[in-house]
Formats: sequence, C-alpha cells, structure tokens
Amino acid sequence: MTPARHLILGMVLTGAAGFVDVIGFIELGGYFTSFMSGNTTQGGAALAEGNWQVIGLTLALVGLFFIGSVVGNLLATSSFRWGAPAVSGFVTLGVGTALGLVLLGIDPARAMIILALAAGAQNAILPMRGAVRIGVTFVTGTLYIAGQDLALAMRGAVPRWRWVQHLMIWLGLLSGGLLGALLYRTLGIQALALPVLVYAAFASGHLIAAIRLPPTRV
Repeated sequence: MTPARHLILGMVLTGAAGFVDVIGFIELGGYFTSFMSGNTTQGGAALAEGNWQVIGLTLALVGLFFIGSVVGNLLATSSFRWGAPAVSGFVTLGVGTALGLVLLGIDPARAMIILALAAGAQNAILPMRGAVRIGVTFVTGTLYIAGQDLALAMRGAVPRWRWVQHLMIWLGLLSGGLLGALLYRTLGIQALALPVLVYAAFASGHLIAAIRLPPTRV
C-alpha cells in the first residue's frame, strides 16, 4: 500500500494536472495538454481528412509532451539531492510561462501548447510508492490497474483495499478538472495562477528537503 501522506500529495499534484488540462482543453478548442491518446486519435482522423492545421497542432502537443517527459526524467535522475526540486521547478516554470505569455497578449492557442511540455515533465516529480502511480497527468492506466487490483483482491492475492488508492488518483484528476472549469468561468486564463502556486509549493518543499539532506547522501 502507498503511504497516506504520499498518496495525498499525489492526489494534489494530479488535481493540479486536471486543472491545467481542462483550461488547455478549453483554450485549444478541444485538444489536450496531457492526454496524448486523445490527441493521437484526433491526429489520425485529421490525417484521413487532410486537415493539416489539426495535424500540426496534435503533432506539436505530442512532441512537446514527449520532450517534457525526457527533460523531466533527466532532471529527476540527475541528482539524488537536487533532482526533485529541478523537475518540479521546471513544471512550475512551464505553466507560469504559458500564463505569462497570454497575459502579455500572445494568442492563447499558441501559448497553451507549452502546457504539454510541463505535463510531460510532471510525471517524473513524485517517485512511485507502493503499487500506485501518483502525481501523474493521465489516469487511463491507473483505472485499468484499479480494476486489475480489485480482481486480484477478490482472490486474496493483494491487499484488499489497494484498488481504492488507484481510484483516489483518478478522483484527484476529476476534482482538479472540475475546479479548473469552474474557476475558468469567472477568472478566465488567470485561473492558471492557482496550479502555478501548487507547483511552486512542491518545488519549494523539494528544495527545502534537498537543503536539509545530510551531505553524505549527495
């Protein structure tokens, strides 16, 4: 089982991802900043129709997400002490940059694709604890594993309630998406300031923890 504290942190981080993704989805007119399966199928449909504008957008989102995942993992594994602060700081910078560009007058449809870069990196912020993937930006696999764990629990092969922890991560994404959609109605793109603060809090917490680490663990 994943420790409760780590699970809660994962839910908060996944909630922030849902918040960001729903705003990106609205601003991009129905395309995702973290759900690359959806973008890929839409890109395939666009290829069949010869819609090069959509093809370009989906390729950009998928490509940036992929680059973000590479950068995030490079940062996370670069140093035992500074890896976590580096990747969480990178995600904060990515979301903050997207918000800042829009506030400076850049077309939101262009600025929002930067969120895909941040989303790819976010999945490297928290290490896996127990059997639950936490702090992620997509939950299709999480839902599958929840069902798998429930089936195994029925046979007594895994802890009885472990499948619920997977569903809690899914609930985190749902809650974040709901909150993001509601705040977007009143604040518009400025609602992105909230997840920026969440990511900044993670970056600050990781930085403080890194500073407090004994020198022998560098």
